[in-house]
Amino acid sequence: MMPRAGRDVAITVPVQLAAPERVLVPDLESDPTLERHFRGHRDTVTSVDFSCTMKQIATGSSDSCVMIWNMKPQTRAYRFDGHKDAVTSVHFSPSGHLVASASRDKSVRLWVPSLKAESTVFKAHTATVRSVSFSGDGQSLVTASDDKTVKVWTVHRQKFLFSLNQHINWVRCARFSPDDRLIVSTSDDKTIKLWDKNSRECIHSFYEYAGYSNHVDFHPSGTCIAAASTDNSVKVWDIRSHKMLQHYQVHSGIVNSLSFHPAGNFLITASSDSTVKVLDLLEGKLLYTLHGHQGPVTCVAFSKNGEYFASGGNDEQLLVWKTNFDAAEFGDGTGQQHRSRSGTRAPTAHITVSSEPAQRSQMSGASEVSRPDTVPRSHSRNGNLSRLGRSQTHGKPSIASSTSNAHPPYTAPLPSHPQESASEGGLTSTLEHIIGQLDILTQTVSILEQRLTLTEDKLKECLENQMELSARLQSRDEA
Repeated sequence: MMPRAGRDVAITVPVQLAAPERVLVPDLESDPTLERHFRGHRDTVTSVDFSCTMKQIATGSSDSCVMIWNMKPQTRAYRFDGHKDAVTSVHFSPSGHLVASASRDKSVRLWVPSLKAESTVFKAHTATVRSVSFSGDGQSLVTASDDKTVKVWTVHRQKFLFSLNQHINWVRCARFSPDDRLIVSTSDDKTIKLWDKNSRECIHSFYEYAGYSNHVDFHPSGTCIAAASTDNSVKVWDIRSHKMLQHYQVHSGIVNSLSFHPAGNFLITASSDSTVKVLDLLEGKLLYTLHGHQGPVTCVAFSKNGEYFASGGNDEQLLVWKTNFDAAEFGDGTGQQHRSRSGTRAPTAHITVSSEPAQRSQMSGASEVSRPDTVPRSHSRNGNLSRLGRSQTHGKPSIASSTSNAHPPYTAPLPSHPQESASEGGLTSTLEHIIGQLDILTQTVSILEQRLTLTEDKLKECLENQMELSARLQSRDEA
């Protein structure tokens, strides 16, 4: 029986996710709190990422700017101007010394996150670059583009290494695995492809049937991936068995972004339904629904230590949240937690943030933005989000909360008839063969398109030279 629209229901297959030795569990006596909110962008915040030191946060926006926000109070932010069109993705290097940004202007820039705003730029693709991401060792970059390709580059001198060409539509996102041996990419062609970095071949394709995925990322263990889909759902796949582990239908709008907690036990999602949701992957259920943005939430990210997470949206704001996770050791090897949770209530925090614009001051190099408001921490001690604080004035957020029921997860039934399972397996094999043949044709067409593009560029160059030569001859004749 399918859940009715709008209900917070998680559909899961009972499996054991690989988890670190330590597991984090929510402390219901200290719910997520809004710590800071930043304003400075003039359009939708499209991407967000934390530095490894937690001292800085990078954001990209449709206003063509990259901004570096400082977590230290009373410290100004930097605005980096350089892209000629919307910034679609930002990512800190593992060391925190560089920030990569991708843009609709078909380029990728590498910035030094300081007041000088030093950067290098290279044309990465022939169409909009949708995402950029560093490898775990910080030596490589992977980019995804509307030109249907995924490309890998060296960070040093931005040397092109290779291209992955089997997608047949725009590629929305690409990420390295934690060990840098694999790459995952998602496309409007309704596939999520898993690539071997060394052989440069697609080793498996996961298929979306109701929509396509906007965002995909690896679990910290590297054993599974999660995808944020336009069918309003979040899916988790095992990359070893190629089976879907979990399927969450908790949003009422397109899911735009997601991020794993570094411990691997929790997942946050951002949706066009104006909410951020926290999912418990071990128990397969919705934990929190956070209402902080006025309009679609477009991006979300955990900090590297998991202590904070940030969200950005169409309201041009960046919200920084304090998590409520306490560390607890595993009780045994089966993944049971010391602390148990009873009941199915999922707290819902309603947070309204003012849209008062921040004052700006111009500086040489990068622009600086005046200090944003800081939100005082508030706690609820009765286990529910009955009230986190009183209304704030002078542009500070007002926080009020309520609780809503979250329905218990529905366990998907496993196939009961071996014959049906076998026939489905045969059909899947046939479809994968057909898709493989289509991929070969697509790759051939992609090569032809690249050759055609080179020919067009050479022809354009010849015409420009001819026009310049004609102009020179005409000027001589007139003289």
